[in-house]
Amino acid sequence: MADLLEERGFSLGTDPGAWVSPDGIPVDLMAPEALAGPGTRGARLGPRGKRAARRAKGLEGALVDQERVELVSLDPTDDRSVSMRVAGPGALLVAKTHKIADRAGTGSRIEDKDALDVFRLLQVTATADLADRISQLLGHEVSSAVTVEALTLMPRLFGNPDAAGIGTAVRAAGPVAAAEEIAASLTVLVSDLLAAIRELEVEISTDGTGFSAD
Repeated sequence: MADLLEERGFSLGTDPGAWVSPDGIPVDLMAPEALAGPGTRGARLGPRGKRAARRAKGLEGALVDQERVELVSLDPTDDRSVSMRVAGPGALLVAKTHKIADRAGTGSRIEDKDALDVFRLLQVTATADLADRISQLLGHEVSSAVTVEALTLMPRLFGNPDAAGIGTAVRAAGPVAAAEEIAASLTVLVSDLLAAIRELEVEISTDGTGFSAD
């Protein structure tokens, strides 16, 4: 991947995985922590050392829950398209949950958009489908651990209207959004998802302090 970026004129910045396109657009190249080797920031990618990509916890699910999608331009006069594999909603939910938990309580670093993304994922993806995808992540060795952790984090972040994740989603929705409706909907959607996972013979503690699978 790093070779392809360089061939297309991308340049690597000072931070691991921070690339810039020829026209100045920043691109982050990240690797799942479980496959990134030892270290704290840069992923160990053989001859590329530890600068080509940044390690990120929670991305492991993208190796399991992913599908090929045809991406087209938003401009109706542009007929270009590309077929590529993208992370599925289960993998995205796990990754977003880790990102929110990692940044919660850090002041300006928190990105409210991630919590709103969680809300949208839960809204547009059928609960049964999402529960099935999460179950697949739990059953794969590369994604099991981060998925278990994400499931224990969800009740803490979204379990009640005063939880940290709820507040960030409301802020991201903007001042004209129905805050109480978003808070109530997000709480219910997360509760329904955890209940659906339990029905797949997976048990999650009600207080979010532990997780075990039958």
